[in-house]
Amino acid sequence: MPFATTRVFANCCASSKIAEKMANPLPQGTGELYTDPTADHAREWFAQKPRAMVDKVTTVKEAVNRLIHDGAYLAVGGFGCDRLPTAVLHEILRQKKQHLALAGHTATHDFQVLCGGNLTGRGQTLTRVEIAYVVGLEARGLSPHARRVLESGTVTFTEWSNYALAVRFKAAAMGLPFLPCRSMLGTDTFRMSGAKAITCPFTGAILTALPALYPDVAAIHVHEADRYGNCRIRGTTVADLDLARAAKRLLITCERLIPNDDIRADPSRTAIPFYCADAVCEVPFGSYPGNMPYEYFSDENHFKQWFAAERDLADLQAFLDKYIYGVKDFHEYLHLCGGLPRMQELRRQEFLIA
Repeated sequence: MPFATTRVFANCCASSKIAEKMANPLPQGTGELYTDPTADHAREWFAQKPRAMVDKVTTVKEAVNRLIHDGAYLAVGGFGCDRLPTAVLHEILRQKKQHLALAGHTATHDFQVLCGGNLTGRGQTLTRVEIAYVVGLEARGLSPHARRVLESGTVTFTEWSNYALAVRFKAAAMGLPFLPCRSMLGTDTFRMSGAKAITCPFTGAILTALPALYPDVAAIHVHEADRYGNCRIRGTTVADLDLARAAKRLLITCERLIPNDDIRADPSRTAIPFYCADAVCEVPFGSYPGNMPYEYFSDENHFKQWFAAERDLADLQAFLDKYIYGVKDFHEYLHLCGGLPRMQELRRQEFLIA
């Protein structure tokens, strides 16, 4: 075939492909976005956020009151029932925060607790949820009340995969409006998400565009932190390093406060830097009844109490009145659950000490 004819043929093929793409636009999910992915808008917020290395130690009660407002979008750190900021979740219920949105990224006991605020007479703590993994508490089974809340129709939701939510935090941490990936294409999860398919400008491959997720506030529990918010995490960090940088406000709870001199002596261990944090609260055993890697095991007996109480709304109401609304803080909650002797037993279980 002559060169000129070949070029005409190629141009015709290209035109046909363009026409085919125009006739068959790339798919996009039907789910709603609950946050603005615009990077420039987020940058305006972060530009005015104080970065001074000042003392940020406070109480959980004060931090929740100051940082978590009605209608806010909340993201919770940790993974499953590991390294949860449980004290923050309890305080959200005690202060009757309303109409929150939640990033359901491996949300287990955190989702279970927050759904406790969706009871008649308690208002509606949750109204919007980005779902990846919720309702289930891993091998423990499904939370009866979390399932009840989602099936009630009072909570709107958009679906994602766990990886997709992690990528969305990554995009926000990088100051981008989205990141491309290969996840979810051709699945019902994609169809129910807020993602869009795009064409790679370099290869022509079809990719998923995942919008950045900039939460209004994040709560992360860590092993150690200094007064300024420099944090250390042992074990898996999952998406928390990106979450800390993506969130507009960051509430840190820690097992132990340590001197800033310790941080300076080994800066390579700092997982979250001080300029991300807005509040630091020392909460020993703060992930209870969840696990804290290298610190204490999960309290499986107490989880069973949660599940049993959730089967009946009256029983759940009484359970929450006893363990959350009826105590002034997390320390009193731990005392009700067995206090220091029980915590020491869980610590022995973590290290398999007979």
